[in-house]
Amino acid sequence: MTGDANGMAAGGAKQAAPGSGAPEAVQATSGGKREARVIGPGKTIGVLGGGQLGRMMALAGAPLGYRFMALDPVADGPCGQVSAQIVAAYSDQEAAAELAARTDVITYEFENVDAEVAALLEERSYVPQGSRLLYTTQHRLREKAALEAAGATVAPYAAITSEAELDAAVARLGTPCVLKTATGGYDGKGQFVIRDRGEVAAAYAELAESGAELVLEQFIAFECEISVIAARSSMGETSTFPPAENIHRGGILHASIVPARVPAGILAEAEQLAARIVESFDAVGLLAVEMFYGKDGKLYVNEVAPRPHNSGHYTMEACVTSQFEQHVRAICGLPLGSPELRTPVVMVNVLGEHLDGVNKLMLSPESIGTDLVHPKFHLYGKAEGKTGRKMGHINLLCGDPADALAWIDNAGIWPVENDG
Repeated sequence: MTGDANGMAAGGAKQAAPGSGAPEAVQATSGGKREARVIGPGKTIGVLGGGQLGRMMALAGAPLGYRFMALDPVADGPCGQVSAQIVAAYSDQEAAAELAARTDVITYEFENVDAEVAALLEERSYVPQGSRLLYTTQHRLREKAALEAAGATVAPYAAITSEAELDAAVARLGTPCVLKTATGGYDGKGQFVIRDRGEVAAAYAELAESGAELVLEQFIAFECEISVIAARSSMGETSTFPPAENIHRGGILHASIVPARVPAGILAEAEQLAARIVESFDAVGLLAVEMFYGKDGKLYVNEVAPRPHNSGHYTMEACVTSQFEQHVRAICGLPLGSPELRTPVVMVNVLGEHLDGVNKLMLSPESIGTDLVHPKFHLYGKAEGKTGRKMGHINLLCGDPADALAWIDNAGIWPVENDG
């Protein structure tokens, strides 16, 4: 199965749906599938998940007058430190019912929400993102089919149910290729890069052990990876943030560079493509669209995430409106804010192995930056700094991203030899 070329022309992707109502109005959107409500300031937003995304969402929503309540099994987690919290497992239906009763609108900060809990919340509360979007994005094969239906190009792929099927697909798609679990997996987990057919048996044995469905993807030769954060409000208004150029190390995002260092026409095409996908998916809230800019000059959509995204953290200081404020506005039916970029920026992730160095840096004069680079620190308050675990990020505001990249190298906290 392959995707067709999207044939999109470059152009602006920001648009607003006509019509609005009084704050108390209840309006139908999405072809009548969901009732859209305006949730005004003073109301409480429930967050399924208590990690850093929920934390930054609460911090962005508080100035707008909203209260927050998280449901998470970890007490005093990142979100629970800045909001009320129900401490319970995500699969706890009684806790979900309590969250529904104590909040006015519910959102989620991660995709792997228990299906029964999602259905219960939809029945008892207002969940503008709905469960259909989760159903699509929780499964790579369903997601790819939906992307193709939206007119996006994806890497050639095949569903895999046996080792023999994998061997035949590898022969057809060529090497290198990537075997992935259709569900779960993040930051490089649940994947096996097959570099020659001799690795087929090992790849199948390793990933089939999970019991998850598998998908094989052809490797795309790319110039770089980019992503676009698209927003769509419950009232149908859409907006896109400037594309970020993403650098990964060991399958984990290391840095995002904005503006992305690709031709202007590709940047415009990427925004327009993300806007088309968020509309086609009937999404409410944010949709992060990750893409490859291929050496053939085409854009290939890799995957999407229905929530604020690591590659959108740069928006917190660099844009007129942050991705977190935009998400709150979108799910509450408020007008969307401007996504305009105010300054070039490089976002660098702080993992567990970087935390000691960053803590020392924050206590030193170097933490205020230079005339060319202005660091903005964001630490998430996680109790344990494990290797590879996201503990924070730094937004480096700059006139030229090259200066911010040099600052990262000179800091000595992120060893260059770890590049992957």
